[in-house]
Amino acid sequence: MTDQITGGCACGAVRYESANEVEFSFNCHCRKCQHSTGTGHSSAFAVLVDELEVHGEIREFEAGSDAGAATFSGFCPICGSPMTSRTERFPERIYLHAGTLDDPSVFSPMFTVFEDCAQPWDPPRKDLETAPR
Repeated sequence: MTDQITGGCACGAVRYESANEVEFSFNCHCRKCQHSTGTGHSSAFAVLVDELEVHGEIREFEAGSDAGAATFSGFCPICGSPMTSRTERFPERIYLHAGTLDDPSVFSPMFTVFEDCAQPWDPPRKDLETAPR
């Protein structure tokens, strides 16, 4: 991905930017991601919370993850676009949905998580390694 990361929600009420490098990128097939995105998996990338600048309000919904930790799904309160995810397990990072990037074509997942939760109609990519939980 590029050095400057920019993106936002569908209506433009929420915008974000980070000049720092992405820690990692992934496809997640857990049930929480399926619910928050309305599809078979989430494609996301991690940045450090302190290195992300957000303009506008992101509301969060708290739920449990397949790993048992509290997670928080962030969305735009105006248009409802899923924007972020974070977990109490790793409070220093935030995960941004790849579809929110201004140029989502720069997204390239490095690995897959929760493959065992994948839906038969959305199988994990075979060319990606599975990361441990």
